Amino acid sequence: MVGRDGEQEALSVFVAALEGRSLVLRGETGVGKSALLDQVTDLAQTEYRVIRATGVEAESDLPFAGLHQFLYPLLPFIAGLDAGHGAVFDAVFGRTDGRPPSVMALGIAVLDLLSVAASQKPILLVLDDGQWLDPASAEVCGFVGRRLTGSSVKLLVGLRSEVPSRFDTAALPELPVAALPDEDAERLLDLHHPALDGHTRRLVLEEARGNPLALLELPAYVSSGHLGHSAEELFGYHGVPLPRRLQHVYGTRIERLGDAVRGELLRGALDGVGAGPGAGNTGGLRYRMRDADEAVAVALLDIDPVSGDFVFRHPLIRSTVVQMATPNQRRAAHSALARVHREDVERYATHLAAATIDPDEQVAAALEKAADSATRRGGAMAAVGWLTRAAELSESHEDRSRRLGDAAFIAGHAALLDQAQQLVHSDVTPGRQESPASVLTSAYVALYEDGDVRSSPRQVMAAIENLRDEGFKEPPEVRGRLVNLLLAINQYASDDMVWQRTHELLGSMGELIPPSSLIYQDAWSDVVRRGAGLHKRVENAFADLPAMEPWDVTRLAVAAYHVDTLSHYRPFLQRTVDREVETGAVANGMTMLHLIMLDQMAVGEWDEAERTGQRGLDLTTSHGHALFAHHSRAYLALLAAMRGQLDRARELQAAVDSWARPRGVGFLTQIADAVGTAAALSEGDYEAAYLYAIGITAPGSFAPSAHQASRTLLDLVEAAVHTGRSEQARRHALAAQEAGLPDISPRLALITYGALAMTAFDEKEAAEMYMRAETHPGGAVFPFELARIRLAHGVRLRHTQGPKAARQLLSLAADSFERLGAAAWTERAQAELRASGVSARASSAHLDSLTWQERRIADLAAGGLTNKEIGERMHLSPRTVSSHLYRVFPKLGITTRAALRDALGKTPEDQGG
Repeated sequence: MVGRDGEQEALSVFVAALEGRSLVLRGETGVGKSALLDQVTDLAQTEYRVIRATGVEAESDLPFAGLHQFLYPLLPFIAGLDAGHGAVFDAVFGRTDGRPPSVMALGIAVLDLLSVAASQKPILLVLDDGQWLDPASAEVCGFVGRRLTGSSVKLLVGLRSEVPSRFDTAALPELPVAALPDEDAERLLDLHHPALDGHTRRLVLEEARGNPLALLELPAYVSSGHLGHSAEELFGYHGVPLPRRLQHVYGTRIERLGDAVRGELLRGALDGVGAGPGAGNTGGLRYRMRDADEAVAVALLDIDPVSGDFVFRHPLIRSTVVQMATPNQRRAAHSALARVHREDVERYATHLAAATIDPDEQVAAALEKAADSATRRGGAMAAVGWLTRAAELSESHEDRSRRLGDAAFIAGHAALLDQAQQLVHSDVTPGRQESPASVLTSAYVALYEDGDVRSSPRQVMAAIENLRDEGFKEPPEVRGRLVNLLLAINQYASDDMVWQRTHELLGSMGELIPPSSLIYQDAWSDVVRRGAGLHKRVENAFADLPAMEPWDVTRLAVAAYHVDTLSHYRPFLQRTVDREVETGAVANGMTMLHLIMLDQMAVGEWDEAERTGQRGLDLTTSHGHALFAHHSRAYLALLAAMRGQLDRARELQAAVDSWARPRGVGFLTQIADAVGTAAALSEGDYEAAYLYAIGITAPGSFAPSAHQASRTLLDLVEAAVHTGRSEQARRHALAAQEAGLPDISPRLALITYGALAMTAFDEKEAAEMYMRAETHPGGAVFPFELARIRLAHGVRLRHTQGPKAARQLLSLAADSFERLGAAAWTERAQAELRASGVSARASSAHLDSLTWQERRIADLAAGGLTNKEIGERMHLSPRTVSSHLYRVFPKLGITTRAALRDALGKTPEDQGG
């Protein structure tokens, strides 16, 4: 190999390294990346199990098509994995209709599989043409490639520098493969073409510009005297990129082949047959070219030494074959390939659609089935394309409209709002009433692009009423989509009058409303008045999780948030969100990020919540989703207010309020008021906090259809107590009890008992309510609220029973605030500790040896949660939880789980007697 000493040395070091690592070779087409990959493969054969894969442009929209090539040879090792990781691969191999795994879940499972397989012999994964890998596979490969340190697995990827790919942001180490320097280029040309005359030699060197493939291929093209032109005429098309010139070179050889051989090459190219050595042994079903020795003779094909199959010598040959074929030839080839892939839903539909010109209901139905498969496998963007093609091939106007409506619906959820509008506009027929799909899409875009909650609900309600009056002749999913969109618009509007009209409309539809929509209706509208028994309905609905579409999962998770049981379902959201953001329903991914952030805020993972919120803001802003962008800002503002970052909180609050209030987006203006309340409480401005809180709901009542009315219960009560409004505070606490808030959610139970305790005039009642709050299981799940209640209790005890009685509670509160990062609250609790005669820093000295994770696990265990329940909250296995507790006990000087609560509550003074 000429001129590649540096690259060869780097690759030798890569192969000889003792532990796993990854490396990307990046260079222009024909620069020699494939030759270097071949050399590494030969070098590693004796020491490694080498598995090769090749990205194929024709498969770049098929979810997991590239990953399948790597995993297929490792199928026997899947049996050695635990059931959870083994089941993850069912989505990759198309063996399940369940929810596909997230990038993280699949990446972890792949790492586990590679670890098992590499225990017998180290593994080298070699990927050529990685730029054509489907997005889902590329994300997983990047995830795996970043985590190979300490393993016996290596990953080597070849990429074309001129083609963007998902690997561009994978943060993997790179080895650039540049064009050859002039001296090496001349040496390579003279070595392979020593008889060139000086004039032609100079022209080839000028045109090749150091590209090895061009140096090898152009001289034969020139020497053939193609079409009788001179060398200058042959190179007369300046400005054409080098790959295009090489394709022209290959084209002259393809033209000389017989029709039968060209047909074989075309079928192989359209089905993604690999290029280069090892490409015929990638596993899975591919078209096998036959009787193509003529193409081997003219250096268009090679014979793979392992499988014996024909493979293309270079990817450019494959693309040239396709470009040179006529439309009729390509359709005939696709038709033949559809017969080959009849058992593969997505491949079959892809080839069948490409082979069809005229409307054909059978083909359209096959595409519709493929779109459903892709959506469930995390490929919503591919599903939009297949449904659009299905609409084009539909034989009836009704089927065409339905499929365009489905495509527009999925496009909206994939954050392709412009495409969604184009799809429904393409279905407009002069003189016909606006279709339900058109209403759905225009209202969806108006809501998410501009926050329109005033005209859009009227438009959707009118469409539902028309369907009802006509006897609901449209498919049930159309009715369901309109109803769910109306509920979503109303949630953002938070207008009780509109909600009342919606309740009346849905009530008139009787059993035609899906049970899931009834859950959304009760949770999203007014959890205080409609939340009784709702948490159980949500739990039962989630039991059918594998059958749900991604948008149904997200809606149900929003309902879980309103009843404060989101922690139970956050692990699934975290497994799913990466996939939806990258290749699926992006808008659902945005909501998933909101929900994950909310749960991280609730359970005290505030640093993680900050990162999740910022990721959500970046994503929503980049897609032009103004509503979701301000939604993200609202939650970031609330988090900043809780942490005492007042300037940031108020800056974000102002941005949200100035956008949402003129539009009437009550959901966001309520959060903005909650931010004002939380910020004022953080800095001890209780009068301002009270004024903000009563802007959400009046004392002694919970404003209808105001989701923040119940959530800010403790805020209003605490602000009222500190401003001398004892009567208003007590009235509000009693109203919460009378409304049955403790039965609706664990968080509402915790803060209701806390509010009753703070406002109790009788010390016995106060003690009883504080005990109910502090021993409630919800306390372990909502540490910020529990710490506030403990602080209030400690202050009360210091005034009624003396400093010593208050120290334990004040110490626990100060420690919790400090761990959360609530700076202003920490300072307040430490001031109370100092007033009780204790050094605030010394009060938690006995806990300093615990890590944050150990302390969090200890708190949850002290709250009565089992190892399994703790694992679900913190996304750990029960075994890992047990290991942490094993380390915690000796640090705290205890030997039993029962002693945790007392140990966590002891101050140094208590320990000393």
